[in-house]
Amino acid sequence: MTGRLVPLGLVLALFAALAGAPGLFAPALGLVAEPGQTVIYDRQPLWLLAGWHVVLVAAAGAVAAVVGIGLGILVTRPRGAEFMTLARMASNLGQTFPPIAVLAVAVPIVGFGFEPTFIALCAYGLLPVFENTVAGLRGVPATTREAARGMGMPPGAVLARVELPLAAPVILTGFRLSTIINIGTATIGSTVGAVGLGEVIVAGLQSGNTAFVLQGALLVALMAIAVDMALRLPFRSMTRA
Repeated sequence: MTGRLVPLGLVLALFAALAGAPGLFAPALGLVAEPGQTVIYDRQPLWLLAGWHVVLVAAAGAVAAVVGIGLGILVTRPRGAEFMTLARMASNLGQTFPPIAVLAVAVPIVGFGFEPTFIALCAYGLLPVFENTVAGLRGVPATTREAARGMGMPPGAVLARVELPLAAPVILTGFRLSTIINIGTATIGSTVGAVGLGEVIVAGLQSGNTAFVLQGALLVALMAIAVDMALRLPFRSMTRA
């Protein structure tokens, strides 16, 4: 466990340094900036933008997890199997249209800022969670279910105490993929006024400031790497168990 925590700690330390004390990286970022350009993004604190980025991704991830796992459980029950096609179509809908198209539809309805980006991320992150929930639950051996029923467990107990624990590694993989995808996708929210690290990247693209683009991109990449590492820890523990 310690061997896996050390790399995660290093990534988090680098992320915290870049977000909290970006001036430390000014000499390196100055190498890619044009003469006279501002090297460190200073319109808003980077730690604040990073915090809002985390809030946005976490909120959308929570909704995608609840809906995706709920739908996955529903369609793998005998009474809900008939809804499989409908549920799969609904979960695929977010991947069918690019997030920017979802934003274009959502902005006239809910306005600019957090809300349209939240809707786009919820739609975009649903498919991996749903599909992995279905795959994980279907992968539970029928003999295991029958043994649980033979012990007198009701259907709800079989699901909660047998199926979900066995399917948890596969479900968590879907949630991990969904979250990592949305960490990058959330950057486009800045085009409709959402506060996040995309603001730094967009500002750099608009002004031709490569240093700004690099700051935003590095923070997003480090966040994705850290989340990937963190969510792999329980996966490995469950796999060993």
